[in-house]
Amino acid sequence: MVDREYQEQREYEYLSQYATKAAETKGRLKEETECTLRTAFQRDRDRIIHSKAFRRLMHKTQVFLSPEGDHYRTRLTHTIEVPQIARTIARGLALNEDLTEAVALGHDLGHTPFGHSGEAVLNEIYPYGFRHNEQSLRVVDKLEISPEGRRGMNLTWEVRDGILNHSGSGMPATPEGQIVRTSDRIAYINHDIDDAIRSGVIREDDLPVDCVKYLGSDHRTRIDTLVRDMINNSKDNEVISLSEEAAYYMDKLRAYMFRKVYYNENVKKAEQMENVEKVICGLYNHLMERPEKLPHELRQMRSFCSAEELVKDNVAGMTDRYAINMFNNWGLGY
Repeated sequence: MVDREYQEQREYEYLSQYATKAAETKGRLKEETECTLRTAFQRDRDRIIHSKAFRRLMHKTQVFLSPEGDHYRTRLTHTIEVPQIARTIARGLALNEDLTEAVALGHDLGHTPFGHSGEAVLNEIYPYGFRHNEQSLRVVDKLEISPEGRRGMNLTWEVRDGILNHSGSGMPATPEGQIVRTSDRIAYINHDIDDAIRSGVIREDDLPVDCVKYLGSDHRTRIDTLVRDMINNSKDNEVISLSEEAAYYMDKLRAYMFRKVYYNENVKKAEQMENVEKVICGLYNHLMERPEKLPHELRQMRSFCSAEELVKDNVAGMTDRYAINMFNNWGLGY
């Protein structure tokens, strides 16, 4: 029988000395009985996949607002692509794939409706500022409610650290978390190029020539180049990173995407941006005036959370279509 203890022992036999071992986890916020079949990190992965917050990612924007076509990425498809890249790197370095996958699956659970446009608006109106990595941690620690009524997913310290530090100024404490931090960037830069070409915003020939020469001229080659570089550059090292040269070209490609795609008027049309701001601000202000309209599970937190925080939690957790429906149902557009 391949039980938890057998799998934990195998990690010591086959993983790198730098790998984070499940048996050595720093633990959970609340102690609980170990699963007999799954390691702690496998259990975290399963909790994330079965959460409501994970399912909502299907209807949250990645970059393109209300795209016409079935093949544009959503926040969920991005969240599926990141662990695929991250696990390949973890496997190549003999690091813990289960921890890597759990962090990657949970890293964007706190994203707002309407992608980064919604995040920017919420950051402006919420008094303490909004950062999706911090909100992702709040989702897994406090906001997700299990079918049995338990609050929070009670994930391990290592997964929580990776989720919090996948973006922002902090650096993940584990090599697996460091893999996810870079894999997130590898994924979104390359799939956003793919979507931008599909939409006609840019052409493959428009990409910086030196980046194409170094990284590759197509989607799969660019990802393969970066994955191989990260593995080769991080062998026998507890710090996981791209080489300076690969990082330079990836950052240059990212800067190009900000200039030509993320801030492109054909992608972020003025009327769409106005609608995003109108919906997010309208919902936030309405709920501040009428907090009794907050979901029951959030109203239960009023004794230890401010009204502003709970309203922010509610708006951030909405999908694009739910936010629009609530905005219209409450008559906020008139």
